Amino acid sequence: MGGESPGKQDDKHGVPPRLERPSLLTWLAWVIALGLFVSAFASSGFSPGTFSGGFANLLDFFARALPPETERLPAVGAATVETFQMALIGTALGSLLSLPLALLAARNFSPHPVVYYVTRTFIAFLRAIPDLVWALVFIVAVGLGPPAGILALTVDAMGFCGRFFSERIEELDPKPIESLRLTGASPLAVVFGSVVPAAFPSFVATTLFALESATRSAVVLGLVGAGGIGVELTTSMELMRYDEALTIIIVIFLVVVAVERTSAAIRRRII
Repeated sequence: MGGESPGKQDDKHGVPPRLERPSLLTWLAWVIALGLFVSAFASSGFSPGTFSGGFANLLDFFARALPPETERLPAVGAATVETFQMALIGTALGSLLSLPLALLAARNFSPHPVVYYVTRTFIAFLRAIPDLVWALVFIVAVGLGPPAGILALTVDAMGFCGRFFSERIEELDPKPIESLRLTGASPLAVVFGSVVPAAFPSFVATTLFALESATRSAVVLGLVGAGGIGVELTTSMELMRYDEALTIIIVIFLVVVAVERTSAAIRRRII
């Protein structure tokens, strides 16, 4: 009775253990991380003078941008619709094309380990290249305009959805899948009879997240000539028509918020 040590009592009652002295390796990692941060900060050229000067320029921008210009609102609205169409088509195509990739990249469904690792590497490659770079590549391939933006967003959605679709497939209960296989069902029947119905809510949620990301990305892609409202924004900024630029920025904000709210409402209803 009463012979238990304080450490045992702490473990018994679930009290977290006391902090231990960091090891030499931990201290070394912290010193390296701090050194990298200091080096990055010093080489960035950031200084209080830069901040104060930038803040003054920002105030000048808003002074010249207010009130927002509304004369070109119809043209801005048409470019906004084009931007959302790019995001919608790119996300739809990318999510559809990512399904076979996800099946090949799922451990419980891939036909061979080599296929699994090759597909995983390909998906990682799609995700590693920024959509802006993909847009530049497709501009070279198909020229300026929305087609290049749609292709870039399609590839970006393939990487995004392919990864999360495959992880969801790996989490599925294997019993329904094996039951269909034992009945002699074809691989296609197994996919649409077991995998897709079980993972459908997750697939839809992931696709909606991809649409939100694509809507924001479509604006940036327009800055390099891939169509959409980004072209209008670039033109306004280059011509120093800051009142028009502010109108475009407000429209972009409203569209992105509307897409995010609609996406969240659909996810709540489905999940």
